[in-house]
Amino acid sequence: MTLLIAARQLSKTFVLHQQDGLELPVLADVSLEVHAGECVALTGPSGAGKSTLLKALYANYLVQHGTLDILHHGRWIDMARAAPHEIVAVRRDTLGYVSQFLRVIPRVSALDIVAEPLIEQGEERETARERAGALLERLNIAERLWSLPPATFSGGEQQRVNIARGLVAPRPVLLLDEPTASLDAANRAVVVELMREAKARGAALVGIFHDEATRDAIADRLFTVPLARRHTKEIAT
Repeated sequence: MTLLIAARQLSKTFVLHQQDGLELPVLADVSLEVHAGECVALTGPSGAGKSTLLKALYANYLVQHGTLDILHHGRWIDMARAAPHEIVAVRRDTLGYVSQFLRVIPRVSALDIVAEPLIEQGEERETARERAGALLERLNIAERLWSLPPATFSGGEQQRVNIARGLVAPRPVLLLDEPTASLDAANRAVVVELMREAKARGAALVGIFHDEATRDAIADRLFTVPLARRHTKEIAT
């Protein structure tokens, strides 16, 4: 199988500037490889750094040490050191992310929010909107809601829009932070099926799934994020 993610010897420490420069180690010497067509579920106690690892892979967080290689159009991009234009390109074509919360521009319709990743990849607007509508329908978002901004939706509806936006473009790598946390059983089943389809086309998935049934249904293996040594110290000034 093709290797798509190669994270090696990652370390991340947060500095609490409002608490006299205290250090909070979160990741310490973490290494992870993920291949095409496999789903790795991140596990570990609360505070171990599962969400931090996902955000580091997406380059939302910078690590102090280590490499975060993503295979992008046949070449490795280290997300820890990539230039801003490279990060934008990787996110557009290769790396999808489904967070726990939907963050969108006010007054933009749900349909356009979901279609946007396809348009950014060069898809014609109407074709993108058709594909977005088909996915929203599959996720049980009523058509009467498609023209409305998701800020008016329930929490579960917003999360399904979030999932649709993250999955509508067939990116090779998907990061998922509790994608089914606010969904009922029927909609969880739809999302599990969508993730299985992504795996079947060769995507590599890394996710946090606190719902045990979802994790068992989609994960090929578990990766326990080691708990960094929990001490704090004042930075020398």
